[in-house]
Amino acid sequence: MRVCIFEDLTVSQLEPMTLTRPVFELICGQTSLKVKHARHFGIASPGAILRPILADAYGEQRPGCPVNDESWLRQDDGPLVLVNGRWLPPAGMFPRAIEPCVGLVEGEIAYVICRPNASHELAYSTLEDDLDDLRDRLPCHDAGGKMVRHLWDLVHWNADELTADWAALGTRPTSIERMPALVGPADRLAIHPSARLDPMIVADTTAGPIVIDRDAVVSAFTRIEGPCYIGPGTQVFGAKIRAGTTIGPQCRIGGEVECSIVQGHSNKYHDGFLGHAYVGEWVNLGAGTSNSDLRNDYGEVRVIVEGLSVRTGYTKVGCFIGDHTKAGLGILFNTGSNIGAFCNLLPNGEFLPRYIPSFASYWNGELVDRAYPALLFQTADEVMRRRGMVLTETLAALYLHVFEQTAVERRRVLREAEHRLYHHGRRSA
Repeated sequence: MRVCIFEDLTVSQLEPMTLTRPVFELICGQTSLKVKHARHFGIASPGAILRPILADAYGEQRPGCPVNDESWLRQDDGPLVLVNGRWLPPAGMFPRAIEPCVGLVEGEIAYVICRPNASHELAYSTLEDDLDDLRDRLPCHDAGGKMVRHLWDLVHWNADELTADWAALGTRPTSIERMPALVGPADRLAIHPSARLDPMIVADTTAGPIVIDRDAVVSAFTRIEGPCYIGPGTQVFGAKIRAGTTIGPQCRIGGEVECSIVQGHSNKYHDGFLGHAYVGEWVNLGAGTSNSDLRNDYGEVRVIVEGLSVRTGYTKVGCFIGDHTKAGLGILFNTGSNIGAFCNLLPNGEFLPRYIPSFASYWNGELVDRAYPALLFQTADEVMRRRGMVLTETLAALYLHVFEQTAVERRRVLREAEHRLYHHGRRSA
């Protein structure tokens, strides 16, 4: 049995995170969706069908993974399982016999088990039609689990997935020389032996497990509430880490973080509040930066997605911040903010616009196009080298494509902002 995870045409609804990575590399709980797929089907290394623009960069990051490899897909050596990258599978191993069928979640395809067929190209450009044809010909079943449609889904399911991952990964408590002050059951706390913890730390496992991974550093006066995951090499500085939080690898975290996901390699070193948020990679949030995650009237939060105001169904929704975005001192993100990749945000003492397109700057209260991507990529390379990584030519090419891909949307938003500013000035006069 081979497993191949695919992207469908709705991944744009999970931007800005999916601008720069496949949808199945998004995190929910302790792991990515891809890891959950592999675990559910009991395989070690799945292949991938994804947007062609991501193929080279993803192949470079995951050597040995078949990416958009039609010859691998056509091998007639047993069943092929095509898995929707947006599917959050249920707990446990795949329960069915490996027979041709289609698994559905509320009418959407979660997976297809088939045998390679010459009538199906199984390429990204034709995949939607091939899947529809397979659904018409094969028996359909309830797949279980959930289908991720927006970023706030991952955030609101994160606490439950942290608890599920604790059970699925067989995490066990680890004895270390210096244990934190513990509130709640001791058998819900796992600390890697290589992690370093200062005195004066409180770990509260009352509501769920806490995992502190290898080489993590937690400084004095930190409080961590489960369920929570602190990733490899991440440093936590006198912070309040509330329940439902996942911090990816090599982050620097201070202040207060509640029910949020940080993909990795990002900084929130200073005081400030981050709540019900999803933050990408290589993001820097300056001192005092905070977001609102609750409206004053306790009403349902809306988020701008693909130019439309979308109802979330939740009263607590924070912000979503794309890769390589930088926020200056004291930035204030409004409830339900959607901020693109490679943005530069400077304070003006007020809430920022709730939607800022990728490669835009907020400067002196105005939105400005960041028209020189080469300079941005030079800064990105410097930032990455500080963590022992480099901006490869392949990754830079991907970022340049994102710059070009988002140009029309960026110009539209900037024109609307200029129009509002002009009319506001006329009224003031």
